Amino acid sequence: MFETKSPQATFQKISFLTLLFSFAFFFANSQSNFKAKVTSLAGKPVIGATASLLNTTFKEVSDSAGYFKFNNVAAGKYELAITSLGFATSISSITISAKPNANEIQTIKLADALVQLEDVIITAQKKEELLQKVPISITAFNSTQIEKFRFWNNKDISGFVPNLYSADPGDNRDVVSIRGIATTSYDPAVTTYIDGVNQFNLDTYIPVLNDIERIEVLRGPQGSLYGRNAMGGVINIITKQPSNKLTGSGEVNVGNYGIRRYNANIKTPIIKNKLFLGASLLYNERDGFYTNKFNKSSYDKQYAFAGNYFVKFIASPNWQATLNVKHYSGENKGAFPLVYGAENAINNPYMLNQNGITTMLDNTLNSSLSIQHTGSKVNFSSITAYQKNYRYYDLPIDGDFSPIDAITVINNYGKSWNTIKAYTQEFKWSSSPSASNRLTWTTGAYLFYQESPVKQGTRFGKDANLMMIGDSLFTLVNSTSTTKKGIAFFGQATYALSNKVNLTVGLRNDYEQQNQTVAGFYQHDPSPKFYQIVSDTSASINFNAWSPKISLDYNLNPASLAYVMYSKGYRTGGLSPLGSDPSQPPLIGYLPEHSNNYEAGIKNTFLNNTLKLNIALFYIHVKDAQVPTLVLPDAITIIKNTGVLTSKGIETEITYAALKGLVIQYNGGLTNVLIEANSKRPVFTPDYTSAITVQYNKAINLKMNGFIRTEAKFIGTTYFDSGNTIKQSPYCINNFSLGVDMKKATVVFWSKNILNQKYISYAYDFGAIHIGDPATLGISISSKF
Repeated sequence: MFETKSPQATFQKISFLTLLFSFAFFFANSQSNFKAKVTSLAGKPVIGATASLLNTTFKEVSDSAGYFKFNNVAAGKYELAITSLGFATSISSITISAKPNANEIQTIKLADALVQLEDVIITAQKKEELLQKVPISITAFNSTQIEKFRFWNNKDISGFVPNLYSADPGDNRDVVSIRGIATTSYDPAVTTYIDGVNQFNLDTYIPVLNDIERIEVLRGPQGSLYGRNAMGGVINIITKQPSNKLTGSGEVNVGNYGIRRYNANIKTPIIKNKLFLGASLLYNERDGFYTNKFNKSSYDKQYAFAGNYFVKFIASPNWQATLNVKHYSGENKGAFPLVYGAENAINNPYMLNQNGITTMLDNTLNSSLSIQHTGSKVNFSSITAYQKNYRYYDLPIDGDFSPIDAITVINNYGKSWNTIKAYTQEFKWSSSPSASNRLTWTTGAYLFYQESPVKQGTRFGKDANLMMIGDSLFTLVNSTSTTKKGIAFFGQATYALSNKVNLTVGLRNDYEQQNQTVAGFYQHDPSPKFYQIVSDTSASINFNAWSPKISLDYNLNPASLAYVMYSKGYRTGGLSPLGSDPSQPPLIGYLPEHSNNYEAGIKNTFLNNTLKLNIALFYIHVKDAQVPTLVLPDAITIIKNTGVLTSKGIETEITYAALKGLVIQYNGGLTNVLIEANSKRPVFTPDYTSAITVQYNKAINLKMNGFIRTEAKFIGTTYFDSGNTIKQSPYCINNFSLGVDMKKATVVFWSKNILNQKYISYAYDFGAIHIGDPATLGISISSKF
């Protein structure tokens, strides 16, 4: 595995293995047909409802009489999900018999979405399950909620998920913390998956959200199934997929600060039941929130274009393949709008004075091939993925955040540098839902290869002596080339000890090797020649970790679940990069983090599915906690281990359909977290998060429905440096929207941070501050078919 081979050669072998394993699990089934009818509670047929058998490839759409049919289904027990716009999702257990004509036509009745909370289907454990039946702390948002919350970027979920905080440095990288486990390097502590593909690090993931079916946030370590860097949790994003039904949508958003956001999405069958296409496009722009005094112009003006394309082929009722390509291209004319000092930043909001004027260009490509097989005993899937990101500044960026010519940073050295590439492969086998027994299981293997050639120049201009540099008019150029490769084997099984008690056991083994080479050069004006001051130097390091999990859940009744869980978390270690500070040598290894995690929780559904209450308690003990230190002037991050971190707290989620059309939601969390070595709180970790959302829907007539919605998000005391000197006191952000839903169109007036709250959203150790977005407001017009 770890011989020096090209990633292309490795993935050719992987493709062969995929084919080999696929044929190994292609075996004959006892098959039958199943037909059902979907109606409203009043008995009226529901046209265009989507029916699917969970954890299979079977999905159909109801016809003009409300009927749908599954052909050639393996006999056994299944969970049947029915979804339709305006109705609450229905989940029911069905049995498909192998006997001819034994499957009678059933009628499934859907309740009005305004009078009942929806059953939410999630894939947190890499299989489709009901949210309230999964013994893990999870917050999930369906497509309707995502639209109402106006989640346009990954960072927008910050605070709406208990104990989740997303720090925003201004460059469209989201630095996420859950329960005090914070991202401190390019290897995240909270990993993000999009359509089953691990977004390998902070460079290669796509931050904008468009045409999203569901967002799931798993809190606490998910190592047994998700592996390295899921120590704080997992953000699982699922986009909308094509089917037999022609669907499409479009939306236009216009607001202050020159906000323009346009998206269009279409999904269509090319050959019914065989070949499908899907495409979604997004264009987003806004003027800068900041004004640059240096040239009296707007700063941090942004443009972005993103696309998501699917080709789906169903070879047979049991086999399907999906090819997916996602891309993102962004321009940020002022990527780091930073001001020295918290008081200055808050008292003179959105004003800065920088002479380094540049544009950050960000280009990301994600592609994947997914193969799925549904068998009578075993399901199989394979996901092969490739990710690439090229991010650079067209001109040197200001490194002293002032109008003097002291320090600028250069990284525009051509595409052979600062282009990050990652290859990943996951094979997964799981028990089929048609295999009716007390044991369900998932097992598989995960492989990855990453290349990170980073080159950066730190330019000391004519005013460098004002910052006590000791010299001026010279450039230090440092390069750090890193390759990472690894393999993991994982498995998780749940056994029903009785009709009410389930035992779950999981285990994962990760092995990783890192190789890193550094070099340094010096160039002084007016000579164009660079002199090597740090010769090419290499180092290698490897890590191995076991991530076990065990949990016990008890179904108190059909609507209540209690659970206890122990799991072990793991975040990989690494090697320090080369910087200009001689006191911080490169190629110094830092250790992985390991955590012991204990959790107990209860999930309840009351009052005919109109009230949901979930509560979780947790305790985390982290060994060899990784703490970042920013090294100036070239702004590189050095990771050091600082001993033990402990975190404990509580999380509460309440959703209540108080009366027809009125839904009240509360999500809150408390986190008491401490680094024992210095008795300080870790960065990016509020002591509490709390969010209250109230929405009221009212039918205006048979074709029109109006709604009003308010959101209040409370963020507790947060620190942004390891010494806890940069502090943001508790604050509240208020959002508001008012709109009308018609049969095929929606019009919404919206605002975010309507009271224009000023707060620190990100800060660096040395005191550079970025404050959160100001009050924005606008109008949205959307249409669906």
